[in-house]
Amino acid sequence: MENKHLYQTGIIGNCAFIAHVNVNTDISWLCWPKFDSPFVFGSLLDKKKGGEFSILPVGEFTSHQYYIENTNVLRTEITTEEGKYRVTDFAPRFRLYERYYKPLMLIRKIEALAGTPRIKIKCDPVSDYGLKKTKATRGSNHIDFKGGEENIQLSTNVSLNYILEDKAFVLNETKYLILTFGFNLEAPINSTADKFLKETTNYWRLWIKHSSIAIFHQPFVIRSALVLKIHQYEDTGAIIAASTTSLPESPGSTRNWDYRYCWLRDSFYVLTSLNHIGHFEEMEKYFAYLSDISLAEDERYQPLYSITGERQITEYTLDHLSGYNHERPIRIGNQAAEHIQNDIYGQVLIAMLPLYTDHRFVFSERSDSLKWLDHVLSKIESTIDEKDAGIWEFRNIANTHCYSNLFQWAGANAALKMARTINDVGFEERAKILIDKAAANIEACYDPVRKVYANAVGSKHLDASTLQLIMMNYLDPSSQKAKDHLAALEEDLRTEDGLFYRYLHEDDFGKPKTTFLICAFWYVEALACVGRLDDAIKEFENIIKYCNHLLLFSEDVDAKNGSQWGNFPQAYSHVGLMNAAYRIAVKLDRPIFL
Repeated sequence: MENKHLYQTGIIGNCAFIAHVNVNTDISWLCWPKFDSPFVFGSLLDKKKGGEFSILPVGEFTSHQYYIENTNVLRTEITTEEGKYRVTDFAPRFRLYERYYKPLMLIRKIEALAGTPRIKIKCDPVSDYGLKKTKATRGSNHIDFKGGEENIQLSTNVSLNYILEDKAFVLNETKYLILTFGFNLEAPINSTADKFLKETTNYWRLWIKHSSIAIFHQPFVIRSALVLKIHQYEDTGAIIAASTTSLPESPGSTRNWDYRYCWLRDSFYVLTSLNHIGHFEEMEKYFAYLSDISLAEDERYQPLYSITGERQITEYTLDHLSGYNHERPIRIGNQAAEHIQNDIYGQVLIAMLPLYTDHRFVFSERSDSLKWLDHVLSKIESTIDEKDAGIWEFRNIANTHCYSNLFQWAGANAALKMARTINDVGFEERAKILIDKAAANIEACYDPVRKVYANAVGSKHLDASTLQLIMMNYLDPSSQKAKDHLAALEEDLRTEDGLFYRYLHEDDFGKPKTTFLICAFWYVEALACVGRLDDAIKEFENIIKYCNHLLLFSEDVDAKNGSQWGNFPQAYSHVGLMNAAYRIAVKLDRPIFL
C-alpha cells in the first residue's frame, strides 16, 4: 500500500486570524492582518522561503499534539533524551469591555515537564509571500521585525541573544513568546500570557457549554464546531472555505486552489450546522455581510467575495515558492469569482430564513427586509433558465444543472415563507411561479430508465450533489423514487469503503482522482432520510476515521490509501460531519444530555 498522507498540523484562531501549528512546533502558516493577506509564516508552501517560528530541541525528538479539551488552545509536547517540554499555542479571544477582544496576537507558552531539555527558538517572519525578509531589531524585552506591511514584535522573557544568535539554552523555567502585528505589547509578559490563556480557555469552554450538541459522536462534533467558529472573520461576518491555498486535491493534479475567501454557498452550509447546535450570532453577522454585498450589486452575485466584500479576486500564480511537497501551481486569488453559479441565490435565502421564521430573532427590526428580499428574488427570476458552471465550478463547461435548480427551488420556497412572515402577497406570488419553474428544470434531469436524476439537463452523468434532492425534501424521502435515486448514486459513485466521488466524468482537468469528503457525509444524511439508519451510522463511523491526529478533516480523501488531500482543514468537510451527526441524532431521538 502507498504511504498514507495526513496533514501534521493543528489550527488556532480567534475570528481575526488562523495559524497552523506543525507537530514539530513550527508555525507553518499564518496570514496577517487578514485571512487572505500574504503569509508572515508560510513553510507549508516553502520550507526555505516561508520563514519559521519554531521551538525545537537539540537532537532527535518525538511529538504529541492535542487540544485543551473543548477549546481552540493547542498543545505540543516534545520528548527528547534530555527531557520533555510542552508548547501551548493560542490566539487570545474573550469578552472585554462589552466586546470580544481578538487581537492580532499569537501567544506561545513553553513549560519544562521532565529533565533538562535544551531548546532553540527561531523566529523569522517574512512578507509578500516570502519575497521579502524582515529585519530584526533588538529592543528592551522584545525584538522588532521590520520591512513588512506592519511592524511585527516578539515580546519574551527568553534571552534575546539566544533568539537572535540562534543559540540553544536549557529550559529550566516557564518561558513566554508573544508575537503581535501592528502594535506593541505594553503589559507584563508573563502575567499577561497566563491571564489571556485562562480567559481564552474559559471563553471556548463556555461557548461549547452553550451549544446544543447531541451525544452521538460528540467529540467529533465539538471539534468541528470549534473549527467552523474560527473560520468566520468577525470584523465583517464573512466565512471562509479554508485558511490555506494551493494544497493539491491529489498529487500532480494541478487542482491547487486558494480557499481563503467567502463562498456564499459554503456559508449556507456552515450557518446551517451552527444553527443546529444553537448558535445564531454568526448568522446575524453574516447577514450584515450579505446586506453590504446586496446593496453594492446591480446584477448578479458572484460565487465568492473577499472577506471584506471585494469583487475583484484576480487569480495569479507564485513562481518563487516550491509548493506543498513541491506541488504546483501556487495560486493566489480564485478565478471562480468570475463564474456564473446560480444556486447561490437560493442558498442566500435559505441561510437567512431563520431570521424571518425563528421568533428568537426580531425580524420587525429589519428595516431593509423588503428591499433585500426583492433584490435576491429578482436574481432568481432572471437566472432560473440560464446555464451555469454548477457547484463544482467547471471552468469551461456550462449546463442547466440539477443542483442549481434545486436550490433555486428551495430558495423560492424560503422566499415564500419570508413573504408570509412579512405579509406581502406580491412576493408570495412571485415565489410560487419560481417554485414551479425550478421544479420543471429539475424534472428535465430525470432519467426514467435508470430511475435517477442526472447532473444536468440532457446529460447521462451522475453527481453526488443530487443527493441534496432527498435532503432538501424535493423528493419525499419515504418515496420509492428517492430510494431508487439513492441506490443509483451508490452504485456509480460510492467506493468500497463508503467514500464518495463528486462525479466520475471528465472535467477541465481530467477525471477526479480523489473523493470529496462532504459528499460522503451527504450520503450519510441521505441514508438517514430514507430510513436506512443502520447504514447511515455504519457509514458515518467509517468516514470519521479519515481525520488527522486532532480530528481535523481535509477536503479530499484518496480512496486507495485514505490519504488526506486538498485545503486543510476544510470547512465543508466539518460542516458535512456536523450535519450528518445532527441528522442521525434526530432520527435516533437521542437526548442532548445523558
